[in-house]
Amino acid sequence: MKTVLNPAALNKPSGVLDSARFKKLALSAIITLVLALIMGFFWWPKSLTNLGTDDKMTTSGAYSSWEAGDVVMLVRHAERCDRSSHPCLGPADGITRVGSDTAVELGKALRTLGMSKTDVLTSPLHRTAQTAFSMMGKAIVEQEWLVNCEQSMINDIVAHKIAHRNLVLVTHSGCIGNLEKKLGFTHTPTAEYTSALLISIGPDHQPKPLGYMNVQDWQATLDKKP
Repeated sequence: MKTVLNPAALNKPSGVLDSARFKKLALSAIITLVLALIMGFFWWPKSLTNLGTDDKMTTSGAYSSWEAGDVVMLVRHAERCDRSSHPCLGPADGITRVGSDTAVELGKALRTLGMSKTDVLTSPLHRTAQTAFSMMGKAIVEQEWLVNCEQSMINDIVAHKIAHRNLVLVTHSGCIGNLEKKLGFTHTPTAEYTSALLISIGPDHQPKPLGYMNVQDWQATLDKKP
């Protein structure tokens, strides 16, 4: 059987044929890349909002939710003694003096937000209890579920959240990370010392993530509060 050659192709220089083939391959590669980026945009989990940037405390609804008493704020304890060279505040499993100072600053920020309708609870471990004391200037009620939090964190939060009253929970990075994953944020970095995750819980008792705030950003953010 004879092979039939395309006369038009025979008349084209080999360089032209190679150039056309290259353009087709390049176009195919570009289309594949664009499709991958689009799929990644829709399938990769969104990041939590950094409330310390721009006017995110306002646009996220964090300020209005706080005023309504709908916010639950989960605070990671301050800097640990056993993972720092800074002087300790107390026992070796407690927090450093530097950590205590940052907790005091967070407490000032909370009082600026307004604490008249806010309850505070803490994990019973030394590092969390000390953080809560530094924040509030007094001993805080301890709750075992704020350290043993793997199974029912959301249910426990809802059970302790009083309608129209904010709830501040001093807890651990593992508890905060578990909650973030349950809320659909599976690739968030570990919470920093004394950082806060803010969620709102309204009448439907469904948690809605508002974002996070690192302790060093509170003052500048509150200075811009409307």
